[in-house]
Amino acid sequence: MYKLVIHGGIPLNGNIKTSGSKNAALPIFFSSILADGPLKLSNTPQLSDVSTTLRLLMEMGSNFVLEEDGSIFIDSSTLTNLSADYSLVKTMRASILTLGPMLAKYKKAKISLPGGCAIGTRPVNLHLDALEKMGAKIEVKNGYIHASAKEFVGAQINFDLVSVTATENILMAATLAKGITTINNAAQEPEVTDLIYCLKNMGAKITGENTSTLIIEGVDRLTDASYSICPDRIEAGTYLCAGAIARSELTLTNVNASHLGAVLAKLEEMGSTFSITDDT
Repeated sequence: MYKLVIHGGIPLNGNIKTSGSKNAALPIFFSSILADGPLKLSNTPQLSDVSTTLRLLMEMGSNFVLEEDGSIFIDSSTLTNLSADYSLVKTMRASILTLGPMLAKYKKAKISLPGGCAIGTRPVNLHLDALEKMGAKIEVKNGYIHASAKEFVGAQINFDLVSVTATENILMAATLAKGITTINNAAQEPEVTDLIYCLKNMGAKITGENTSTLIIEGVDRLTDASYSICPDRIEAGTYLCAGAIARSELTLTNVNASHLGAVLAKLEEMGSTFSITDDT
């Protein structure tokens, strides 16, 4: 088995640049399906899930370029394959986020269930029920979601449970639906808000970010855009905890302190002190 051996008692002083948020990056990558032009995304993390997402989008017909500054130029404006196969979906549950954008733009999608032919309650029922309210016809067979829609329209969506991915999927689908979509009991995580800001840069009409009610007015098309992905609050919080445990002084850059309120409050309660600027 693999193991980590830690020799403690060593101060952890220094400067660390936090990566871009994986949980914000993945839905933003999938939102490129909605655009009629390319997205230029900066502050993208270098992780296996990002590589898997790009492989999945490439299999569907997307093109991307990794630029010298680390930003990713991705063009998913014309897909040739409206299917997300199990071989990639099984490694990354976020692949379900291809469903909403494909239905909204192409009125058709075939997506493997994240768990394949799993028996029992589907973990994606919130996604499917909401999309059906918006006009989609959905059938689940042989481990795949087969979805189509003659017309995709806005609807009143009331989630029984708070779900980040369901909120993101319906949010993206609603941007190109006809009419108004209202999502009640929406997730309020910073990564959801980051997706909203990116979609707005692409021309989406959305109000209610950072609240539990999102209102989306569908538009005819979304355009190319440039966007910088928000810093990873989980990574930043982990480094802060490491510094506190080692009783050391760390400086984190590329962070958003407003995303770390609960962590900072608890560490302060434990005796840590902080100096906060715009991004450190």
